Amino acid sequence: MNLLVCSSYLEAWNSVRPEAEIFIGIAKLGHHVTIITQRKAPYAKRFIENGIEVIDGHPQAKLSSATIKLIRRVISERQINVVYAMDSKTIANAAMACISRDVKFVTYRGTVSGAYRRDPTSYLTHLHPRVDGIICQANAVRDYMRGQVWRNIKIETVYKGQDVAWFETVGPADLTEFGIPENSMVVLCVANARPSKGIPSLLAATYHLAHLDNLHLLIVGRNVDTNKHKLLAKKSPMAERIHLSSHRLDVPNLMAAADIYVQPSISGEGLSKAVPESMANRIPAIVTTTGGMKELIDDDKTGYTVPVKDPEAMASRIEYLHRNPELCSKMGKAARQRLEEVFTTENSVEGHIKFFEELLSESKKVSK
Repeated sequence: MNLLVCSSYLEAWNSVRPEAEIFIGIAKLGHHVTIITQRKAPYAKRFIENGIEVIDGHPQAKLSSATIKLIRRVISERQINVVYAMDSKTIANAAMACISRDVKFVTYRGTVSGAYRRDPTSYLTHLHPRVDGIICQANAVRDYMRGQVWRNIKIETVYKGQDVAWFETVGPADLTEFGIPENSMVVLCVANARPSKGIPSLLAATYHLAHLDNLHLLIVGRNVDTNKHKLLAKKSPMAERIHLSSHRLDVPNLMAAADIYVQPSISGEGLSKAVPESMANRIPAIVTTTGGMKELIDDDKTGYTVPVKDPEAMASRIEYLHRNPELCSKMGKAARQRLEEVFTTENSVEGHIKFFEELLSESKKVSK
């Protein structure tokens, strides 16, 4: 199989790794993989070291004539069988490039929202008539997309995996830089703090946790330390033990130093990138029931699910783990085991290859 991947890899190494390693795994199994991305992306060097051809050409716009021509040229010169586009800009350009080309065109969808059959712009991406299949990050995303796509195309779930070996040499961060004393119990949340991430709901939960003297809340990510969030934190009865920080590159180290992970999302979530990282670090996670996050958790065994926008329920679970540190440790170990069994890079590689080969097989049957 000759696979062309179109995606961006400019984010932090740990952030793009679960996706990037899928294609390295596919290449190691003997398939030819070409990736159109940013040549300056940190992961480009690792791709090349593993036999993947990297072409500089990630589009700057949703419709770029230069990108469309580039994709068409690569399809022809590399005899591409499958084009796989991962983000809105690459999907729109690849869809146009694949018109009248004898290839299977697959898109990736990670969230439960944003693609609507009544929205004309959606027909530039996932609802484009040239799309042959959609790989979804979670069953919740799969079900959502099946409800939006008019045509009978292949839409399946393939989880992105983690390799626990990535975290074996990760040391815990020194949290005293945030003013968190040693021997504190630390609740961590990592998020690109859009409204859908539910940070105000998590801050509201602190009103029910202020009596736990050694409990600290650390929230890290883009748009976390905004004036709005700072004001909400300042009003909390445990304000001095709430720590807000902008985007950082040492999230795995922060995970290794935390005791509990919380993802308070209120809508649109597929599978959080951070929850699998917490599982790899043997940390139980508390997540809301929105989207696919509940698929990560074996409720009451590896973590807890709580209703959306229910700060009291969230606080109740945090307090229960705080009062039962042995249970907290036990659930963290069970979370790590679940990650090793279900959400692995190997499973993700196999799932992608199966999806692509079934599409190609269906095409051969039709041609006969």
